Amino acid sequence: MILWILLVIAAFALWKLSRHYNYWTDLGIKQRKQVYLLGDNATVFLRQESFFDLFRRLYDTFPNERYFGIYQGTLPTLIIKDPEIIKQVTVKEFDHFLNHRAFVPDGVDPLWSKNLFALQDTEWREMRSTLSPSFTSSKMKVIFSLMTECADEYVKYFLKQKKTVEIELKDTTTRYTNDVIATVAFGVKCDSINEQNNEFYRMGKKTTTFTFARNLIFLLYTMFPQLCKALKISLFPSDIYDFFVNLTKDTIKARETHGIVRPDMLNLLLEARKGKKIEDSSNGVIDTGFATVEESSIHTNAAKPKQELTDIDIAAQAMIFFFAGFDSVSTLLCFMAYELVVNPDVQKRLQEEIDDTLKECNGKLTYEALLKMKYMDMIICETLRKWPAAVGTDRVCSKPFTIEAVNPGEKPVHLKPGDIVFIPINGIHRDPKYYSNPDTFDPERFSDENKGTIEPYTYMPFGLGPRNCIGSRFAILESKTIFFSMLSKFNFVAIDKTQIPIKLSKKNFNIVGENGMWVGLEPRSK
Repeated sequence: MILWILLVIAAFALWKLSRHYNYWTDLGIKQRKQVYLLGDNATVFLRQESFFDLFRRLYDTFPNERYFGIYQGTLPTLIIKDPEIIKQVTVKEFDHFLNHRAFVPDGVDPLWSKNLFALQDTEWREMRSTLSPSFTSSKMKVIFSLMTECADEYVKYFLKQKKTVEIELKDTTTRYTNDVIATVAFGVKCDSINEQNNEFYRMGKKTTTFTFARNLIFLLYTMFPQLCKALKISLFPSDIYDFFVNLTKDTIKARETHGIVRPDMLNLLLEARKGKKIEDSSNGVIDTGFATVEESSIHTNAAKPKQELTDIDIAAQAMIFFFAGFDSVSTLLCFMAYELVVNPDVQKRLQEEIDDTLKECNGKLTYEALLKMKYMDMIICETLRKWPAAVGTDRVCSKPFTIEAVNPGEKPVHLKPGDIVFIPINGIHRDPKYYSNPDTFDPERFSDENKGTIEPYTYMPFGLGPRNCIGSRFAILESKTIFFSMLSKFNFVAIDKTQIPIKLSKKNFNIVGENGMWVGLEPRSK
């Protein structure tokens, strides 16, 4: 009798799942055959392919569709591929798609729920407006010297070796991004290349490493959010939160006690807490590059926060800035170095531009000279096209919205509040409709003659619309600074450990090589 009851329960559960996984089919939208409970993420969860490769494959599954349906675990998600629909979602009808999906259930992780990426509606508008002045081109010019100091330390370190040095790019570049964030955001001096195990670097590594356990927690958030909330299953260990909270509180106390003022994000938040509004003075200051995203006017016109910012609010912004800047910029640096190894003609031309720039500056690089380097910017842009750190970006529908049918056989899609749409950035960046020979690394796509021909809403390494990445200028300037310094003294060369072509790790949520990303640093002979 018990066996029959169990069989009936199992049959009912399978029937419910089959109905659930027909969600898109019932709406007349294409979808793939599903793995129950795991959905389209099954191959990533089972470590059969990388997250990056998964979304490239999903994008190519329905080549003639403007949109199709997937399931993130059990969560129905609409993939939108058409540039005009992307424009509607991210810009024209932004008020219908204001927020990102809340990955972490409310009340589980206070620091995560209060950071800029996770904040929603009015709270997000107010915080974005508060933080925007920290990332203007005028602020980038001020912090440029801090970035060059960090870059110079790495050049000095490797020059001491006086021979070709084998480096693992992810390890080396995260040490650099760690040091830049520490000094620019917190005023903390770090030297992670010489002091390999400093606390700042260890915490950064721990924060951004997606272990199997952390990937499992993400899956549980998707499948059982209420259970995770009830059990208070946290994404990060408590020591990470303690580190950011204590670091923020100690830094605030030191600044207020000693009257320290620095042109950084933390200072902007402290000024906002006092009710001060920081004006932008970027007129006439050269911008960081073609990939830079513009700040929407809605941020400059937003009201100041209704409630005073707490230390926890400030710590939350510090954590997400660290989280994003530590790994995402490192990804750009890794793949740019890799492409320079694979394309030595591109590297040689860039070094010629670097040498010419140094001569014009009498050996001392300036902010303006760096940002006038056209070929450097072309290489940055092409790396971001071929290897975007974020495979995609999502939006949550907040007001009823209809995607009208256009092509034969299409049906209108009536989105309701709570529905999720996803823009597959890496798929669009590798689509031959928009970029010929998309797997070829070709900086000429972004020359003055060619970049104007790129179809709008098909290049989005930092997202689109008012909810784009606030740190695009920071990331681009940081990347140009280290490559200028390194390539003025070294060649990036292939070694025995260099994997060509690169294969992505199936064990990491982040975009990394399966066996690391190894290259040689060869001192240049001039």
